[in-house]
Amino acid sequence: MRPIRLANSILLGTLLLASCGGPSPGTHKVSNADTTATVMNAWPDDSLIRPLEHKHFKHLKQLTFGGDNAEAYWSFAGDRLTFQVTNTAWGDSCDQIRVFDPFHDDLRQGAPRLISTARGRNTCSYFLPGDSLILFASTSADGPQCPPVPERKPGGKYVWPIYPTYDIYVSDREGHLRRRLTDSPGYDAEATVSPKGDRIVFTSTRGGDLDLYTMNIDGSDVKQVTSTLGYDGGAFFSPDGTKLVWRASRPTAPEDVKEYKDLLARGLVQPTQMELFVANADGSEAHQVTDLGQANWAPFWHPSGKKILFASNHNTDRGFPFTLFLVDLDGGHLEQVTESDMFDAFPVFSPNGHYLVFSSNRHGSTPHETDLFLAEWQD
Repeated sequence: MRPIRLANSILLGTLLLASCGGPSPGTHKVSNADTTATVMNAWPDDSLIRPLEHKHFKHLKQLTFGGDNAEAYWSFAGDRLTFQVTNTAWGDSCDQIRVFDPFHDDLRQGAPRLISTARGRNTCSYFLPGDSLILFASTSADGPQCPPVPERKPGGKYVWPIYPTYDIYVSDREGHLRRRLTDSPGYDAEATVSPKGDRIVFTSTRGGDLDLYTMNIDGSDVKQVTSTLGYDGGAFFSPDGTKLVWRASRPTAPEDVKEYKDLLARGLVQPTQMELFVANADGSEAHQVTDLGQANWAPFWHPSGKKILFASNHNTDRGFPFTLFLVDLDGGHLEQVTESDMFDAFPVFSPNGHYLVFSSNRHGSTPHETDLFLAEWQD
């Protein structure tokens, strides 16, 4: 979230802030035998591309219109997106998981298919190989209620809740739960799947800290990946499945270590100081990629496997805006990609590398509305 909605937090000064059937019920299917032609003729929002963005955004399309939409992830076939949403117009008063076709479905015509159970808070969804199943984290076993967001006190620090009731589940695309992958005490969430289709990486407090673990697709063979004190989360496998990129905090000063441990004991984490790390998929040869200060997060691999696209507020003093940047694996050749005045984050490339989905506050109908956007990518 990996782990909490961000749009309503943008105003906070030091904020930071996861096989194909028919169209989803209530959506409109564009009828065209030539899918490529349909897609290329359906880019109504190119005017929303800002001057600097023309280098990498050939076309742009707004996908959602209202609510708080984020963490959209592609199917293995590259024809569906699963995402996390709070939208009262769709009956989602607490984060839920939905799925749709970004090339043909018109979400202005109605809500896409609900995948989560409409109970509790749900986050961090991802397709499993074959695209018939979707995993996500949910607090639903603790009851139908929506877990509370920590109270923000004037002058207080921005924190994320680490709900201990989060566990990872698998559902089919009709919204029927098939199995539970984790059942250990504490937080289990932020799961993503290797492009090879063999392993899942996720964040867990089962060892007493917020560390990365991997497991087989069926939840077996759990292995710990990180062990350094600090929050490790939001991990993704490289295109060839051999490496991981993730965001991490690394408190070292005694007062920072104490603050981190005290917050974690209360089920909280402060995500305002994070950098990006890369390692082999087993955690070996880990190294820090960025050293920019402030919040560098939501990393995703460039299709080449040689660069990382991520969100950052490192060049601001007030905590926002968040802007997308590209960087080499050694931290060199930092390049600004978007020109946000508020919030651009959660960038994810399609499996073929032709498209990028991301979340943005641009063109919202209400202040700080966060919507999904689809860009045709060019290098």
